[in-house]
Parts: sequence; C-alpha cells; structure tokens
Amino acid sequence: MLRTTLAGLRLHRGRLFTTALAIVLGVMFVTGTLVFTDTMSESYSQQALSGVDDFDALAVADRSEEAAPTGLDGELLREVRALAEVDAAAGLIYGSAALLDERGRAAGQVATLAVSMPEEEALHRYPVVEGRAPQVADEVALATATHRQTGHGIGDRVEVHGVDGRTHEFTVVGLVNAGVDSLMNFRGTLFYTPDTTAALTGRDDFVEIDAVGADGLSQEEVAEAVAAVVEAAGAEGVDVSTGQEYAALLSDAASLQAEVYAMALLLFAAVAVFVGGLVIYNTFAILIAQRQTEMALLRCVGATRSQVFRSVLLEALIVGLLSSAVGAAAGAGLGAGGFAVLSAANPDMATASVITPTAVAVGLAVGTVVTLVSALVPALRATGVPPLAALRTGATAHAPGGRRAGVLRAAAALPFLAASAAVCAFALRAEPGQAAMGMVAASGVVAFVGVLILGPLLVSALTALVARPLRRTGVSGMLAVDNSRRSPRRAATAMVALTVGVTLVTGFSVVSSTMERTIDHKLDAQFPIDYMLSKYYDEQDTGIPGRIAQRLQDDGDFDEVYTVRSVDAEVAGRMSRVGAVTGISLQEAAGEALLEGGLDGAPGTAVLRADAAAELGAGVGDTVPVTTEEGRREVEVTAVVDRETILPEVTLPLEDFGAGFDRENDDIVYVVLADGVSQERAHAELESVVADEPTVALDNAAAIKEQYTGMMDQLFLAVLGLLALTIVIAVFGIANTMALSVLERTRESALLRALGLSRGQMRLMLATEAVIVSGIGAVVGVALGVVFGALAGRTMMEGTLFALPAGEIAAFLVCAGLVGLLAGVLPARRAARASITESLTDQ
Repeated sequence: MLRTTLAGLRLHRGRLFTTALAIVLGVMFVTGTLVFTDTMSESYSQQALSGVDDFDALAVADRSEEAAPTGLDGELLREVRALAEVDAAAGLIYGSAALLDERGRAAGQVATLAVSMPEEEALHRYPVVEGRAPQVADEVALATATHRQTGHGIGDRVEVHGVDGRTHEFTVVGLVNAGVDSLMNFRGTLFYTPDTTAALTGRDDFVEIDAVGADGLSQEEVAEAVAAVVEAAGAEGVDVSTGQEYAALLSDAASLQAEVYAMALLLFAAVAVFVGGLVIYNTFAILIAQRQTEMALLRCVGATRSQVFRSVLLEALIVGLLSSAVGAAAGAGLGAGGFAVLSAANPDMATASVITPTAVAVGLAVGTVVTLVSALVPALRATGVPPLAALRTGATAHAPGGRRAGVLRAAAALPFLAASAAVCAFALRAEPGQAAMGMVAASGVVAFVGVLILGPLLVSALTALVARPLRRTGVSGMLAVDNSRRSPRRAATAMVALTVGVTLVTGFSVVSSTMERTIDHKLDAQFPIDYMLSKYYDEQDTGIPGRIAQRLQDDGDFDEVYTVRSVDAEVAGRMSRVGAVTGISLQEAAGEALLEGGLDGAPGTAVLRADAAAELGAGVGDTVPVTTEEGRREVEVTAVVDRETILPEVTLPLEDFGAGFDRENDDIVYVVLADGVSQERAHAELESVVADEPTVALDNAAAIKEQYTGMMDQLFLAVLGLLALTIVIAVFGIANTMALSVLERTRESALLRALGLSRGQMRLMLATEAVIVSGIGAVVGVALGVVFGALAGRTMMEGTLFALPAGEIAAFLVCAGLVGLLAGVLPARRAARASITESLTDQ
C-alpha cells in the first residue's frame, strides 16, 4: 500500500498542485507573521532599553496627569546627588513647547514635547545617534522620528513657541533615538539643555531622576539609597527601581506592543489557513470521487478499509509536510523581507532578523494538521466504496441528495442560525462597546457555520434564479447551469472559500461607510459651523486669548462667533471641567442634546453632561457643591445633556462662572460665516487674527470630516490588503475545482464536442460555470457582510446611521465575476484543446 500510495502521488501530482499551493500560502502567512513580529519585538526591546540598564537607579514619577507636580524637584535632585552611593544624577524635565513650521504655525496637530538632556553622556536617558547633545541655550537635538516627519536636520535653524508666549530660535546639533515611546514619537520631541527646557515649558520639576552609582556598589544598594531619600521627601506616586528592573519593565511593555500586532496579523493568517483548508478538503473530496474505481479495485485485490483510509491520510501527510516546509521557508523569507522594508522606512528599528525554531515549527504543524484534518472526511468516504463499484464507470461525485438531504441540512443549520440571531439580539440590547462588538463577531462565526451547512441548498436555489436568463444565451449557458446544479456540494465548498473573503471585506466596508455617515451627521448636528479655533495640546491650560473672539465678533464677515471656556474645579469632591458658553444661549449650545430638564440659565443653576451626572450621582433637581476661586457654592441641576455636545462636564451661567473664576480665555472658538463671504476670504482673515498665536489651530468642518474619513479609509485599505491572500487562495480553490471537474468530465466533454459543440462554446460553458460558482459565493458573502457589518456598526457607538456602500459592493460583485473568469481560463482552455478521439477512450 505504501508503494501504491507513493505511485498515486507521482501520478496525480499535477492535480495536487493547487492543494500544495494553498498550504504553502497559508503557512507562509503564519510563519512570516511570527518571524516579522519576533523581529519587531526584538527591535522594540532594544529601543526600549536605550541604555536604561546602564543607570543604577531611576526614580520615575506618575505621568498620568502631566500638568500636576511630579514631586521630583530640584531640592530632591540635590539630595540624591549628595548621597555617598551616587556618583552622578540628572533630572529629566518633560513638557510642551510647539515646534513651528515654515508659516510660523505649530507643526502637526499637537504641540511637540520638550525634554531635557544633560551634557554628560553617561547621564543621557536617550542615546544620541548622530551629531551631539545640545550644550548651550540656542541648541536643540531632534528625535529621529521628528527628523523624518519634519525634514529638519543637523545644521538647520528651527523656531519653537514657549509657554512664555515668545518664539525662540535654535540650531539643530544632533539626532536622538527616543525608543518606542509612542507619545514622544507621535507628538514629536525636541531635546534641550535642562535650563532651556525649564524656560520653554515652565516646569521646575522632573518626571525622572536617573542616577549612576559609586564604584563597587550594586544597583540594588544604589536604588535603596535613592528610595530612602524619595520616601523622606514625601514624594507620592514615585517608583524607584534599579536600571535592570526598569529595563525589564520597558522590554515587557515593548514586547506587548509587538504581541498586539502579532494577534492582529495572526487573525488574518487564521482566515487564510481556514480558506486553504476548504480548498484542501474540496480537492481530496473530488480526487477520491474520481478514483473510486481505483479504490474499489484495491479492495477487490485484498486491501482492507483501514489500509485504504491510511493510504489517503498518508497522501495528505506527505503533501502537507512538503508544502508546509516550502511555506515555512518562504514565510521566514517574507517575514525577514517585510521587516527589512519597515527598517528602511524607519532606521531606528533596524536589527537582525529573528527566525526561531518555534516560528518554523508552528508553521509546519499548522500546515500539516490542517491538511490532515481537511482530508479526514474524504478519507473516510473512500473506505465506503464497495468493491462492486469497480464494475461501474463515470460516477459523479457529490450528486444531489434529494429532498430528504435538503431537509436534513436545513434542520442541522437551524440551531446555528437561531443561536446567532439570539446573540445578535442580546448584543443590540447591550451598551455599545467592545463587548457588544465581540458578541456580534461571535454570532457571525456561528451564522457562517449555518451557512456552510446550507451551502448546497443555497447553490441550488441561487443557480435556479439565474437558470432561465442563462438558458436563453444559448447552449453554453444551458450546459453551464446544468453542470453547476449537478454537484451542489462540490460547488458550495468551492464558493465558500471566496465567501469568507467577500464577507469580511463587505463587512468592513459597511462599518466604514456607516461610521463616516454617522460622524458626518454628528458633526453637522453638533457643530453647525464653518470654522473652529482650538489650542494645540495645552498643558498649562492657557487657552485662546479672549480678544480673538471679541475681534471676530466685531468683524461683519462672521455671522456668529461663540466660545466655550472652562477650568478644572472640584465638584462634589471630584475634579470636573466647569465652564460656560459665550456668544450663544444654553439652548442653542445644547441643541438636540437635551435629555431632561430645562435650559433657562438662571443664576445658581448648572447643566450636567450625562457622563458627569452618572459619576456624580446627580440629576435634575439635585444640588451639587462647586468649589470656585471665591469659595464653595451650591448650584441646582436644572438639566442633563448628552455627552456628545460642546458643553463641558458642568456648565454654569456665564455670570456665575465669571463671578467664581478668573478665566477670560476660551477653550474653543466656533465661527459661522455671514452670507456671501467666501471660504478663501474668511480663511485669510482668520489666519491674520491668529497670526500672533502660533499654537492656535484653525480647522473647518470639511477638514474635520476629511480627517475622520481618511482614518477610516486607511483602516479599510489595510484590512483589504491583509485579506488579499485569502482572496488569492479562494481563486486557486475555484480554479482547482474547475480543473478537476474538467478532468472528471473528459469523456463527457469529448462527446459534446463530437455532437457539435465548438471549442469556443466549450470555453464559454466552463467560464460561465466558474462565474456562477464565484458569483454565488460573492452574493452570499455580500449578504452576510451587509448584515453583520450593520450590526457591528450599531454596537460600536450610540446613534449610528446605517450606510450601504452600494458602489463598493457593486465593485466586489464585478471583481467576483472576474475572479470566476480568471479561475476558469486554464481549465476551459485545456478542455477545448483536448483531442476528441483520445478523450472518448479515457477511463
């Protein structure tokens, strides 16, 4: 039997090519992902350490509230330096100072970070990778990420707007690797001398004190001494650790980032492997059906059922192992190559590729196990071939099972569909969020199992819908319809591979369109404005000078100018944002966001946002204490508004706010243009008004919408790219099904040719058949994607508005048709070119 199995593999190696290719692609994705993320984890760990383990002790303050004092001040630094256990120490100042662009405006969407760098190299928290550290007041070093984002390099002159309201000029003298600190890389970071950093940011405390110990002492001894000083100073929220301990902490955090990427990529790899498993199953099922005469003859000459079963599994094992080995090797190269491309774009991440035995072993195991499991059912079916079947020829696999089989399938699918509907109903009643979205995703998987069971019935039903118009196209269309209905189970298995990809792509498209429409509606409802002025990240909470709104209100080109101003204040023992609106009434500011109560704005009253009301445990009619600069005051809650509003957490009448707080600057200024004023003219006037305030951002409603839309489009394109491999495997699956079907119907095709069917008609018949299979898969996928995409959108956030991306769905269906044509090209060409006489003698 072993020799027979090996001979069968050699004989049928061409028919197993697509199976092998599906395994190779799936394993390549899995192994490539593991190699890529293992290398990324190593790179992140190296960057996260950034020489941290060279310090003997680090006192790190809590950064959760950047504006709050850290407890690490100059006096504490002097005490640490005075310790006998410490050879040298430096404090790390951390604050905001906006880097200006060529227009004199703040670069980016948030103010850049300003971080101090001591002159002594041994005390550098972040390594200088090019040039040198700043040594005098007008010198600066850029983080490498900021260098790439802005294009500024060593020798350039840059301008920075400090907290003192002045613009300062610096010369770039070095580039610094800021590691994997996401905030520093996102906001952009500039490194200055300690004195300059303090002047720019207005900070006189540190977020870290880094110490190098005296010779002969362990890190633990130095850390204990520093911890004792910190404890004696009463600094709260400060954690003291050794350099090695802090390095391990940063390394673990960096590895966690890589694991997040790995989980996302492996999820898509799992989809690709699942689709590959369907292709493998279908291939073996067709091969077993085509070889039933061969199997029966083996039984006739003495082979037992178990031997036949083991021979099929052995074929699967050999194909799985060899294909997995190729896939693992290709995946290792793909992962290393992918990271090399990433490193070219971000040189800070450059490191040697990490190819672990685990990554290779996982790829081999996944490919082999999936192949064996996929071949299990066909192998069991092979043992059921009776010896007398050897006397029969031309049997067709997977013939329709009749009405009884259809009833059984419907009965088997019903529990899965019912369970999916129940989970969806529960998710819709739950609060929108990750948990509800997870339930929708789980229900989608369950529903897909039901659809998988119903697959042959769906193929028969949907084929019947297109049967009449296709029959009118001629003989080729009529034969294509009959061939599609002849083996619905085989067609269903082939189309499911494509259905998986189309479902996911359609679902993400629906979610993206729904979110874009919802965001547009919310912006139009809550911000019926033309322009919005806001402060870039405002650590000192200075706000926008009130004179700007006043100047705009005096300008006839602007019909409405209203603002929100607020401060942090204690409300019922909890810090909240307390504020007021100017230039507009409370009723107009709240709009449709009023949930309960009234908005009369009477003295001594307050309006609570819904989230603040829940945290304070207060509602309409309750009285809450507000601590103002003039003392404690009791205010009555007269209204609760939705959190999706321009109002702060606690809104007071403007007179009450002005009496309790010395705040004339605004958080945000909203501007509505007068009739007939062009956008270009208004934009020019607004830029002239804020010319002296480089950290005031100027946005219009269209730009805000475009920003959200751009984010959703990028996410959709990323998902589409990751699902591309799944679509490719599905194409190979359909092509393989068509090719094996052509081989199975060799004599039948020759007979049709002998009866007058031309080569062109033969090609058209097989191409139409492939398009029917792929089209049905796409239609089912679109239906599932629309349903579960809409449900996912409902559970993402409250008040979502469903949007059907009709254009994109039409494109998906057209692409599915093209996929069918592509999959049917080679099989159709082979069938059309086959010799009629040789094919009629085929056994």
